[in-house]
Amino acid sequence: MSSASAALKAKMIVDKSFKISEVDPRIYGSFIEHLGRAVYGGIYEASHPAADSKGFRTDVKQLIQELNVPIIRYPGGNFVSGYNWEDGVGPVKERPKRLDLAWRTVEPNEVGTNEFAQWAREIGSEVMMAVNLGTRGVDAARNLLEYCNHPGGSYWSDLRRSHGYEQPHRIKTWCLGNEMDGPWQIGQKTPQEYGRLAYETGKAMRLVDPDIELVSCGSSSTGMPTFPEWEAVTLDHTYEVADYVSLHQYYGNRDNDSANFLARSMDMEHFIRTVTATCDYVKAKKRSKKTMYLSFDEWNVWYHSNDADTKIEPWSIGPPQLEDIYNFEDALLVGSMLITMLRHADRVKMACMAQLVNVIAPIMTENGGRAWKQTIFYPYLHASRYGRGTSLQPIVHSPKYDAQDYTDVPYLDSAVVYREAEEEITIFAVNRHLQEAMDLECDIRGFENYRMVEHIVLEHEDLKAVNTAAEERVKPHHGGNAECKDGFVNARLSKASWNVITLRKA
Repeated sequence: MSSASAALKAKMIVDKSFKISEVDPRIYGSFIEHLGRAVYGGIYEASHPAADSKGFRTDVKQLIQELNVPIIRYPGGNFVSGYNWEDGVGPVKERPKRLDLAWRTVEPNEVGTNEFAQWAREIGSEVMMAVNLGTRGVDAARNLLEYCNHPGGSYWSDLRRSHGYEQPHRIKTWCLGNEMDGPWQIGQKTPQEYGRLAYETGKAMRLVDPDIELVSCGSSSTGMPTFPEWEAVTLDHTYEVADYVSLHQYYGNRDNDSANFLARSMDMEHFIRTVTATCDYVKAKKRSKKTMYLSFDEWNVWYHSNDADTKIEPWSIGPPQLEDIYNFEDALLVGSMLITMLRHADRVKMACMAQLVNVIAPIMTENGGRAWKQTIFYPYLHASRYGRGTSLQPIVHSPKYDAQDYTDVPYLDSAVVYREAEEEITIFAVNRHLQEAMDLECDIRGFENYRMVEHIVLEHEDLKAVNTAAEERVKPHHGGNAECKDGFVNARLSKASWNVITLRKA
């Protein structure tokens, strides 16, 4: 049956009383690791025609500012578990070149803590700083915090001032290590080892600056054999010192099963629910009044580049590692992952798309050349732009399908955000059906006198279509057909499409 003659039918009821939570804008964060061309050739390329006086690419800055990224995790990632932060401060000519064991490259340390913090300020982002709990621990972490946040009058803060940064960086959010459960991690820990070290590190850091937020390291993915026992054991140590626990998850489509691939956000939903339940178990066990929140600080599609990375020459600087070229169906799943986090805005308070430039990223560059938007740039842009406000819980009736790994997958994946001050509602909707359009009827009678503003659509006949520096094949249009009449929104959602429907009070 063609989409021209008939369509699936789905219904939603949206009411301003059905509140999940205010959306923390930091769920639209991202990630820059010293990996591949994320830094060197990505955000920083001193010889580029568009480089500023400090060597950072202004064309890349503009694309990042378009996304309005509120927080950026730095400097890793696996990199941080072998990183000596002192190597990246002080006069650049005196900084050592080091072997980065995580990615088997050479780190020149041209960009370090101060340069990154200043760059983040210039683009309007906060820094989520990670500390090394792989090869280092309490001492290095508290010294780095003193260097970054203490105003002056102490050894490390005065050292920062001598390096030309008189004012403290005032970095609020700090990650206690990275993926410490992973056997690939330098300095992998058992949950007991990590829990004790993270607690003592966090305790010391809070003595330096009581106003910081701390993120306890969670499981590296739902596929880890220790998940969710890792969370239960580590949080037993870190619950009262940390504010968040981290989640990491990537998805791929190696077997080219698109229907199954587009259902993978259901695994993300399961991940969030399981970690939330584990946090609440530890809360009950400790008789605590504190609620642990979630930081989904690595998430994306990642599978296109894995084989290519085996051909990288070891011990080079800024090689092209993990450079996934994203297609249209990747953008659809990214949209569903953003929708999933919006539906859990009561517990997911921070998130970082991994990563921001070149490395599994929405933005790509050529060394010395152009910068462009990948397909996944657009759902990220739309969510960041229209997804700030109050996340509402819609009542959804959708036809469903069964996939290879999932049952009862709704063809309609949706979230709703209400911006009370602007008197605006945005409906985010993915039609997962690969062959048929979907007729959506949305009851918004709880919002009187609202009218259509726009219906943005991202669609393409070819699920495998990609964008390049020369041609942007996948990009949104504003010609969606949504209409609002008598308190009902009606729209036909194209097959396999991402939709952003915005209404405003008349």
